[in-house]
Amino acid sequence: MAKILCIETSTDVCSVCIAIDGIATHTKEDKARNHASLLAVFIEQALEESKIKAKDLDAVAISSGPGSYTGLRIGTSTAKGIAYQTGIKLIAVNTLQAYITKAITSPSPKDTQYVAVSDAGRNEVYAQTFDINNKPLSQCRAEIITPQSYQTDTHIVFAGNAADKISKILLHNSKNTFMQMSPSASNMSQLAQEAFDNSNFEDVAYFEPYYLKDFIATVSKKNPLKK
Repeated sequence: MAKILCIETSTDVCSVCIAIDGIATHTKEDKARNHASLLAVFIEQALEESKIKAKDLDAVAISSGPGSYTGLRIGTSTAKGIAYQTGIKLIAVNTLQAYITKAITSPSPKDTQYVAVSDAGRNEVYAQTFDINNKPLSQCRAEIITPQSYQTDTHIVFAGNAADKISKILLHNSKNTFMQMSPSASNMSQLAQEAFDNSNFEDVAYFEPYYLKDFIATVSKKNPLKK
């Protein structure tokens, strides 16, 4: 019976759950972007409520991106710290694929495609296409959505925290379905269990989250030295 701590910090949402044999329990979430102050607290609460000690976990799974640079760094460093301290395995879960795990809730026509969309600012999204079995049909990409995007007769289900945003742009195809949802550690449970069953583990020392876009540091236009 695999016990996996799942951590999701790729967006404004800070989310933690305990997954037991692929089923999420004791989920803790907050949308206030307080990852640095809340993550350790949520982990402690989830472990306490599940009556599981960190050393008794089989693995820790991190939502690996793409997403917020700061959020991914906080989640990854925390997961690595737990793995180092306890000696348990580290698992990376594709942030976009976790959306599709939640989106596929009933049988769909065979030609249906699922596109996970995560907000990357303005009209840009992180996107990846999957089939009805949640198998990738494309690489993860950053793209700007225009009215000409996704002009196809295929039924496409757009799922993620950018679904509402792009629904206002993609008005040309009535076959499109838009499922707005926030990322959650509970959506990672099944994928984390599959990775565990297949011994698909990360090197704790060298693993880095998938940022997709380079982090750009900006300098304030205000001069702090100017009186």
